[in-house]
Amino acid sequence: MKINIDKDLLLDNLTVASRFVSNRFSSVPSLQGILFETKDKHINLYATNLTSFFHTKIKNPTTEEKKIVFDPKKVMEFLSLLTPGIVELDIEDSQLVIRKDKTKGTFSLINAEDFPYPPIVKEKEEKIKTDVLKKHLPLVLFAASSDDTRPVLNGVNFLTQDDEIALVATDGFRLSLLKMKKEDSIPQMLVPKGFLEEVVRLSKEEKEMGLRFSEKEKVISFTFGDTTVYSRLITGDFPPFEKVIPSESKTKAVIEKDEFLRNIRIVSVFAREVSNIALLSFGKDGITMSPKTERDDQNSTLQDADVEGPPQKVAFNFKFIIDFLMHAPDKKKIIIEVLRPDAPVVFKIEGNKDFLHVIMPVRIQT
Repeated sequence: MKINIDKDLLLDNLTVASRFVSNRFSSVPSLQGILFETKDKHINLYATNLTSFFHTKIKNPTTEEKKIVFDPKKVMEFLSLLTPGIVELDIEDSQLVIRKDKTKGTFSLINAEDFPYPPIVKEKEEKIKTDVLKKHLPLVLFAASSDDTRPVLNGVNFLTQDDEIALVATDGFRLSLLKMKKEDSIPQMLVPKGFLEEVVRLSKEEKEMGLRFSEKEKVISFTFGDTTVYSRLITGDFPPFEKVIPSESKTKAVIEKDEFLRNIRIVSVFAREVSNIALLSFGKDGITMSPKTERDDQNSTLQDADVEGPPQKVAFNFKFIIDFLMHAPDKKKIIIEVLRPDAPVVFKIEGNKDFLHVIMPVRIQT
């Protein structure tokens, strides 16, 4: 069986699909590959890690039905080195041959019989604006955990109440909370972080996407044109995050975001040699930043800031501060609210009353 297809079109779709391929050892070999299936004058590409699933359709005049699975890594590298234009795919019993002009590459196939298709979500599709997720999710996603030991911390918790929806993520050391008006039919659910990162990527060129949600099957799907991605929801009780957010503060500082990021990076040059701890000293002249070392005053920088309240010294893992600042909008001011050195510290973005970020301080001896 031979199929002609544009090289870049195939490579682009394989690249997206490859991000859903399982990178863990499995007793099902086909999970390490991408399912390539021709049916109804379309090429269908499928990939899964059993938690999330990918499916896209590419129009193609072929009428013959065929199903193969191959490891995408070598195929993608080969395609990336070819010149633009049409490539010929020659599918044989045990191998895939790709030809372009005077060049050809041969790739072995994986048994396709056990490849799992995406779950069937029969619920009605709702249309939602992509801005709802691609604008707001990045402020929350980075705070979710990447540690598999506590699965409920590996995702973003969507909470709905009346006409409001809240997005919450935490890894136990920091927390992001974003509230917004409920304009679309987004259900209450706990969705894996990695899956939502792919949804944000796929939504960049789209204004609208389809959403299906199955409460019974605990599955959600998003559709962008001819591409649909699915994910099983995380089950379990999300921690009571409200208790972490201080209801008051004693010291408040307003500081320029871009300069704050630059100064924290300067401090990190020295802090990462010892403990990754940065000290922030709040005083009437501004905020003095230094690494937590035996001689804190050897390497420091003072940033102007509007500080209200008593002087305080708080220690943080500088990586958490950098993560937050990297996701905050440029040319904005950051509001820092401190209750005491051993209490959670609240970071806000000036002009955005619906978002806050909490970082747990590091206990130090004074």
